[in-house]
Amino acid sequence: MSMLSRVANKINWMARYLERTENTARIINVNTHLLLDLPKRVRLGWEPIIDITSQRNHFYSLYEEADENSVVRFMVTDMRNPDSMLSTLNMARENTRTIRDIIPREVWEQVNTLYLNSKANARSVTTQRHRYDYLRSIITGVQTVSGMLAGTMTHDEGYEFLRLGRNLERADMTTRIIDVRSASLLPDMSEDLSPFENLQWVSVLKSLTAYQMYRRQVRQRIRRQDVLKFLFQEEQFPRSFYHALCQANSCLSNLPRSEKTLKLLAKLQKKLLDAKLEEFDQGKLHKFIDELQLGIIKINDSIDETYF
Repeated sequence: MSMLSRVANKINWMARYLERTENTARIINVNTHLLLDLPKRVRLGWEPIIDITSQRNHFYSLYEEADENSVVRFMVTDMRNPDSMLSTLNMARENTRTIRDIIPREVWEQVNTLYLNSKANARSVTTQRHRYDYLRSIITGVQTVSGMLAGTMTHDEGYEFLRLGRNLERADMTTRIIDVRSASLLPDMSEDLSPFENLQWVSVLKSLTAYQMYRRQVRQRIRRQDVLKFLFQEEQFPRSFYHALCQANSCLSNLPRSEKTLKLLAKLQKKLLDAKLEEFDQGKLHKFIDELQLGIIKINDSIDETYF
């Protein structure tokens, strides 16, 4: 392998941190809108957002309660949280800075500008009025970087590590969003609230920007089992779990010494496609997601051992 493992590692993590930033922005935007759509008596709150990144204990060591203001600050601007958007953007920027000679110069400039602008305008995220625009600009900024890389970077081993990082991060985030969003949204739904179950699954789809593509494919009303099938097993939707695994497979197939990791990947793909999601209740779904996440961890460990 001609690419230095240190460089490959930096490229991989640059992609992961950018993907994480974008996903966090989507989740916060969707939660803000969902709260406006639900009736006042439905207590939804902001705590589930902390659970998506598994940072509950850390959050409560810094904040008294999980109100909107605290959670948004913790998840967007608080540099004490390693998963806050400014933290992950900063890490993406650091990784990009150290590989400036490997990637197109415009990419470094775009990542640097994105971080500096996000930091300068960070206060605007606290008010609902400006939050949407602030988060949208970050999502657009990250997507601009992805587009630049796809269109201007040589598609060599480095680019495979970039795609690999992005897709494994995306697969992991997709499972987290489905897990937390489906469990904590409206857990004990009374009869008169059942119409809002539809809204719950719309919000799961929107957190992954999957709503329109789902509607294009599934013509009837939104149902839990169809949403799960689409987000887990649909091969052609770029944010589905299965699509991310297929992309990772294609990256690894172009890299040397990947046999062991490809075996782990094939095992996870089989587990995914064999699952009868329509039969899963919430408990079974949670257990299944745990197994998928464990599979992703094994694949990541295998990549670390082999290349980094």
